[in-house]
Amino acid sequence: MKTFQIPTREQVSPANQAFFDNLTKMAGHVPNLYAVFAHSENALGNYLTLGSGKTSLRAKEREVVNLVVSQVNKCLYCLSAHTAIGKKLGFSDDQVLEVRRAEITFDPKLDTLAKLVKSIAENQGHADPQLVENFYAAGYNDGNLIDVVIAVGDKIITNYVFALTVVPIDYPIAPEL
Repeated sequence: MKTFQIPTREQVSPANQAFFDNLTKMAGHVPNLYAVFAHSENALGNYLTLGSGKTSLRAKEREVVNLVVSQVNKCLYCLSAHTAIGKKLGFSDDQVLEVRRAEITFDPKLDTLAKLVKSIAENQGHADPQLVENFYAAGYNDGNLIDVVIAVGDKIITNYVFALTVVPIDYPIAPEL
């Protein structure tokens, strides 16, 4: 497989340099997976716009989506990054593992979300109808469902980019389940 180069700031377009600068200010560095988006003139900006868009999902709900989809797609880069992010949001190590399994014991509403997201990801959008009903019964609404689908799509993008580029992981490696 081709070795995918991680471009430096000096190797990308001026527009992507500005994104690199903003990422460095926000995160302290440009994550390798984001850097490879900059091989395209437009992909990094488009992806960052999608990822930073408004959503009805709370931060922890968003991380549930990120971790469950990344587990289904076996994306070690995203599992590692979102384990670190989830811990910053207050998930313990054990809770992160529960989220990845979609077997959450510490929050019934997040468990319902995780089970639905797993079904969406495993079945290419054709989720188990009972899990959709459970989602609504847990207090979610139609807007939340659409936001979940957008978040699943967002994570599939990075999972697939990593699968095709296999860039070095620049986060502490997530433990295996």
